[in-house]
Parts: sequence; C-alpha cells; structure tokens
Amino acid sequence: MTIIAFLRPLLLRGHRRLAELPPQHNYCIKTPLSVTVEGQDTSAREFRNRLATGPGFPDFLKRASAEKKDPQLPQADVEDTHSYFPEASLSGDGRKVYFETYGCQMNVSDTEIAWSILQRRGYLRTKDPSQADVILLVTCSVREKAEQTIWNKLRQLATLKQKRPKTRSPLKLGVLGCMAERLKTELLEREKLVDVLAGPDAYRDLPRLLSVAHGGLRASNVLLSLEETYADVMPVHRTPQGHSAFVSVMRGCDNMCSYCIVPFTRGRERSRPIASILEEVRLLLDQGVREVTLLGQNVNSYRDTSVQQLSGVEPTRRSRGFSALYRDRQGGLRFADLLDRVSLVDPEMRVRFTSPHPKDFPDEVLQLIQERGNICKQIHLPAQSGSSRVLQAMRRGYTREAYLELVAHIRGIIPEVSLSSDFIAGFCGETEEDHQQTVSLLRDVQYNMGFLFAYSMRQKTHASRRLQDDVPLEVKQRRLEELITVFREEASKVNAGLIGSAQLVLVEGESKRSATELCGRNEGNLKVIFPRQEVPTNPSSPCTAAISPGDYVLVKITSASSQSLRGIPLCHSTLSSTGTAVH
Repeated sequence: MTIIAFLRPLLLRGHRRLAELPPQHNYCIKTPLSVTVEGQDTSAREFRNRLATGPGFPDFLKRASAEKKDPQLPQADVEDTHSYFPEASLSGDGRKVYFETYGCQMNVSDTEIAWSILQRRGYLRTKDPSQADVILLVTCSVREKAEQTIWNKLRQLATLKQKRPKTRSPLKLGVLGCMAERLKTELLEREKLVDVLAGPDAYRDLPRLLSVAHGGLRASNVLLSLEETYADVMPVHRTPQGHSAFVSVMRGCDNMCSYCIVPFTRGRERSRPIASILEEVRLLLDQGVREVTLLGQNVNSYRDTSVQQLSGVEPTRRSRGFSALYRDRQGGLRFADLLDRVSLVDPEMRVRFTSPHPKDFPDEVLQLIQERGNICKQIHLPAQSGSSRVLQAMRRGYTREAYLELVAHIRGIIPEVSLSSDFIAGFCGETEEDHQQTVSLLRDVQYNMGFLFAYSMRQKTHASRRLQDDVPLEVKQRRLEELITVFREEASKVNAGLIGSAQLVLVEGESKRSATELCGRNEGNLKVIFPRQEVPTNPSSPCTAAISPGDYVLVKITSASSQSLRGIPLCHSTLSSTGTAVH
C-alpha cells in the first residue's frame, strides 16, 4: 500500500471533522476568510485573501490521485481550481529590473538565466538603478570581503528605497545566489534590508517571489536541488560586442575542500544534458559569437547521465596520484565527450573551459586539447598551496609531488600550453616553511596567469568546524604580497618568451586607455594590445580592411609584462588557417 493510499481516508475523515466544528474557530479549512489590514493597499488584501481561500488537503489528494492514474498526464491537464498565484499575478507588467552582479563568472551566467525567466514574464531591464522597480543583486560568498561589499551596497539601496517618491510604486530589493543561501536569516529577518531572497537553484521561482513582494510581504526560496540545471532556460547573453559568451554546463561541487563554501551554497554536482548545451552553443554561433567558455564549479567532472551508453560503463579516470572524497558516479557522457562535441560545432569558434579540478584530467581530455585547433591550449590548474601538509589540511586529494607530475605530464602532451592557477595565502596552520614551498612551486611551474588571495574563514566549511584560523591577518597579507611578487616575476619571464612570435588574437574592442588602440586575447587568454589600423585581409592579399571586434588577427608581439602583451597587427586570419603561434 502506498503512503497516499494509506493517508487518504484519514485525511478525508479529518477534513470532514474540521468542517463540523463551530464557525467561530479559525481553522485552516476552505471556509473563506476575509483579511483586512489597516493601511495595506488593495493588492495586499487580495493577496492575503488568496492565501486564506487556497486549496486544502482534498485538493492535494485529488491532484496526487490524478497523477498516479496517469503519470504522463501534463500538469496543465490535472484540474486545479485553486491557485495562490494565477498566471496574471506572476506578470511583470512592464516593471523595470536592474541587475548588479558580483563574484565569479558563474554569477554572470546566473544573471543571464534569471533575466531570461523574468523577461518571459513581462519584466523590462534597465541599466539605471534609479529607474528600476526591482533591484536584484547576484551575490558571492567565497570570501568575506565580497560579502562586506554587498552588505554596504544593500545599505545604500535601503536609503534609495526610503527616498523613493510616494507617487511611484515601492522599490523592491532582492538578493540572489550564494549569499542568499548562506545568510538567509540575517538578510530577511535580522537586518530586514531585502524583500526577496532566491538561492542559486530557485531562479524559476522569481516571478512568484516578486509577486509576493509586490503584495507587501517578504519572500524567500533558498532550497537547493539535486537536479536543477536550468537546461530548458535559454540564457539572455549580454556580452559587450557579442564576440564571446559563457555557457553553464554543470552546477554545484562534490569535492568538499575544507576551505570552500561552494558545496553549501550551490549544492551537489549535477550536469546539464549535452543536447541542451549544444543547442545553446549553436544559437550563440548564429548570433555571431566567436568564443565560448564552458562553465562549472568543477567543470571537468562533467557527467551527463541522461544519455544511456550502448557500451559498458567505464571506470572514472583520474589524474595520476589524485583522489576524491566522494564515491564516483557511473555511466553517462564525460567531459571529454562534451569537449569533443562542442568543438565540432564550428572549427572557427574557440572553446575554453573553467574552472576545473586537477584530479579530473585523464589523457583523453589532454589529447583532445592538443589535437583540436579550436580548443584553446590553456588550462587553469588550481594548486591552492605548494605544501603537501597544507594540501592535506585543505582536503585537496593530492600532494605537491603529484601536482608537479601532472604539470610535467600536461606539458609533455601539450608543449605550448599556458597554465594559470589559484593560491591561498595563510590557510589554517600554515607555517613559514609551508609558505616558502608555495613560493618555490610558483617558481618551478611558471604560470602565465594567477589568482591569489588571503585565506578567509567561511562558516559551515570543514575548516570552520575542525581547524583554527591561526595565521594573523598581517602575516596573511605579507605572504600574499610575496606570492604576488614572485608570480609577477615568473609570469614576466614566461610572457617575454612570446616576444617576436605572431599570436592569433580574438579582438574584443577598444583599449581602455586609448581610442587609437584595440585589445583582444590570445589562445593563452593573455590580453594583447595593438594599434588600430587597417591590415591585409589575409597574409597574401594586397587588399586591406579595418579591424573589428570579433575578428581574428595575427599580431606580432613586441613587448610583454606579467599581465599583458603588446604588438603590431599583421593581417586578418582564421583559426583553421593559422597556427597558434608563429615564430
């Protein structure tokens, strides 16, 4: 007997008993209850009346019974005469929404998803917060500094909300993303700065949450999902000149590194079906996008289990000397399959990916990067520390020696690869000797790009429960500055080695410092700056043409720093006709 079959007679009997009780008792039954709140507008009263006259247990059981009889029956065909939120109440009615995005590129992608959902409901988007009816902050919780920036912004917006003219509808403030998930109580109840909270897996619910807010109440949904990938939501991309775009391929993370809040704010790993990803990539291609970056918290652990493979299930292949804390999932299409299919959409579209974990680089991924001309030979390889003792405390699943072996293996398969990395200075228990091992790792590997931060303890993480944040702030800052200095020294040497080469550059637009210069990025994701001028349409053509955003141009490098390259444009080019670097 199912639970529904067991409970149904009990619930129906209870409902009949409630209906027999004297009318002066206010029970949660279907008897209409008029709600009148002095000072509230008509919409608020109507909203409360809808709540009071909403569906009861019999309606729930009726729907469950209908779905049980025919599981394939569309939800719209299951009779539901009661609705808290009729379709009309979910409409934006031309209200203007302003987004402000903080943190990683995943938040940029989330902004595009949230906007796509609201746009369908009739909201309009504005770039001016003073003209907005709704202001939504897409937030980050990875470091304390990021959260403090958002708290300051919320207090500024609260002032803007108070000063709003009475002739306009009340301004509604919302917090989306990781901070909504992590600090829901403080944001909604204690500080009372916001009207709407939506966690990373609740963006579909935004129209309802805003409907509640417009009715005069606060609303939140911060539930995490084991399945949500927004596969059927086509993001509205707002890239500067339409030359590049990020495509979210998976959400969440299972790695549970001891310092990281991401598994607690974004939940478990789940991958978007490969067909949905390819559909978005083709749509971007039709819009003129020349470069896509596949995006995920642990992008190279991608596994599309919606696809049934005809061959036997192969075991998960890891980088040599690397391990994971979680049990491997079985079956499905892996990251190499995804990378292969995306790269075949168009040989003239560059493909990147971020952010990977070093443990998930089997040889088939590395060989594919080497073989395909449009997969950028640039790999982000987060180390976090150069000390095996600290790496163990971080629960990274590898040692310094295993990491260096992987670097050598990658360079053996992809000789011209550009490497970037992440490092944390001053993690719990880090000694001066540990710090010096990180310094030496920076010198040994010689990264082209780096992202370095002082450690910031996050609540809920393994470190917050089991470790002590015992490195003084001033020591963290000193060590961070030393790491940055060493990184810049080594990056300058690596980048100087490109002087004299011809780099294929995807043009992004005008340089920030001069209208007479353009800028773009080479295959290694380094910024390249060069004069704005007409160049031959190809290496052997006497005809010239102006350089525009989205063009591929060969640029001869004349100087280099730790962060950028400068050069002279030679000619227009294509991915298929040009090597990545010509010496």
